[in-house]
Amino acid sequence: MGAHMLSAVTYLADPADPDAIDRLADTLSVLVSGVAGGLVGDAVIVTGRESEAAAAIADATGAVLVLHRGGNPYGAGAAEARRDWVLCLEAGDVPAEGWIRTLDRFVGTARPETGLGRLHRPAAGWSGRLVGRIEAFLGARQARAGDVVRREALRAGAVFAPRLKVRPLIARIDRP
Repeated sequence: MGAHMLSAVTYLADPADPDAIDRLADTLSVLVSGVAGGLVGDAVIVTGRESEAAAAIADATGAVLVLHRGGNPYGAGAAEARRDWVLCLEAGDVPAEGWIRTLDRFVGTARPETGLGRLHRPAAGWSGRLVGRIEAFLGARQARAGDVVRREALRAGAVFAPRLKVRPLIARIDRP
């Protein structure tokens, strides 16, 4: 394990919400095990507005802080990512046990035509699960939290053209 590194891009929608800052800290603390396991090579925090708290967390963790308004935040984060693969997360996402091995295997075995890997997000709500099922058949038009996607696909724009094939992954993301 550890031969395949990825960048973690975490979206913080509302940095003015103190609970959101706590959720960001929860997500980043879990990523530390990915760093120790040799999977996570760098971290990017994307936020919609300036925040001293988000800047302090980014500084303390060595993450890059990106200010982005409108559109898909993961494309903005990918512009600062240093690895070929990007793990897309929302503040508060906590990858469950086994995520490091699952993502290392996915990134290590993915072929150039591989679309994206998607971690299971039970807390996504009914609309998120419905969109996920539709995308499993039709392909994904944009990255969502829980996706592992090539940086170049994200940097090409907010919408994937053509759609990317979704490969479900066995690991999941919890939201405590």
